[in-house]
Amino acid sequence: QVQLVESGGGSVQAGGSLRLSCAASGYTYSSYCMGWFRQAPGKEREGVAAIYTGARITYYADSVKGRFTISQDKPKKTLYLQMNSLKPEDTAMYYCAVTGYCSGSDWDEPGRFGYWGQGTQVTVSS
Repeated sequence: QVQLVESGGGSVQAGGSLRLSCAASGYTYSSYCMGWFRQAPGKEREGVAAIYTGARITYYADSVKGRFTISQDKPKKTLYLQMNSLKPEDTAMYYCAVTGYCSGSDWDEPGRFGYWGQGTQVTVSS
């Protein structure tokens, strides 16, 4: 059974930093795509960043490029999202998700991901 557990969310002021973690278990494929998504109240879920381990490629939404960094500790089966220079518009529930494969054209499509964590709230105040 695949389980994803996010942690690290919280409340920060604009300009601050947070690091989100996603501990994965039960996913046995050697290569896969893991992503971070977020959803603000009244808005659709959107892709933030993803990493495809098969080719060691990372993808980012334009809104977070240069501020967020996705990384992975494979032995620990943990995904991270380092978020710097946070803005109020980054406020959302953040979810991690996993699927077998992703590419530059579809990494940000929530429908491609079959397993999801429960989410962790990030609130950025101005």
